[in-house]
Amino acid sequence: EARHVMSWMQDFLFRPEQARTPVDVLSGGERGRIMLARALSKPSNFMVLDEPTNDLDLETLDLLQELLSSYAGTVLLVSHDRDFIDKVATSTLAFEGNGVWREYPGGYTDMMRQAGEARAEVKQAGDVKPVHRTDRHSAAPVSAPAAQKRKMSFKDKHALDTLPKEIETLGDNIAALQKKMAAPDFYSTDPAGFETAAADLKAAQARLAKAEERWLELEMLREEFES
Repeated sequence: EARHVMSWMQDFLFRPEQARTPVDVLSGGERGRIMLARALSKPSNFMVLDEPTNDLDLETLDLLQELLSSYAGTVLLVSHDRDFIDKVATSTLAFEGNGVWREYPGGYTDMMRQAGEARAEVKQAGDVKPVHRTDRHSAAPVSAPAAQKRKMSFKDKHALDTLPKEIETLGDNIAALQKKMAAPDFYSTDPAGFETAAADLKAAQARLAKAEERWLELEMLREEFES
């Protein structure tokens, strides 16, 4: 369906007077909205998005969630943003090691719950041992000493306890930087400050991705030990 460019701009939170604004003076969030507008303006039934929430301000992030929820086709999404996955994903592909990928219905939280239940079922099935008797006079089998239960190291436990707070702090810092960069006149009045903020944002997002990956690894390890 043909639409006027002004109508399309309004959908992506641009004001009419911004129609002739050079792209190089737009904020990071505004540039992100332009990329989304270009991608979604073309007819399609399949999209691949790699870390689409990076460098997006809060307004653009909300817009992206709304657009993906109403998208009529299929979206293959790669993201470390667990909250974003929970809000838009209808199924999640998780790498489980040794070349194994498994699909779970729902988002990240659903995947973690189902993965824990699946591991518990496998553990329970593995605990059932067949009993072989040669005759009724056979001596009762001597139970082998129980294997010592593995435990998480103190370092891993400490990391599991402290990572959620670190992840929350990094998320707050990222949101603050995104809000700062979304100011319409930030780039035009302070280009150097804008570049510094962009570098800080990229570094914070990298630290957040690393912290979330480590937390997920430790959480799955904890569930394995407890089951």
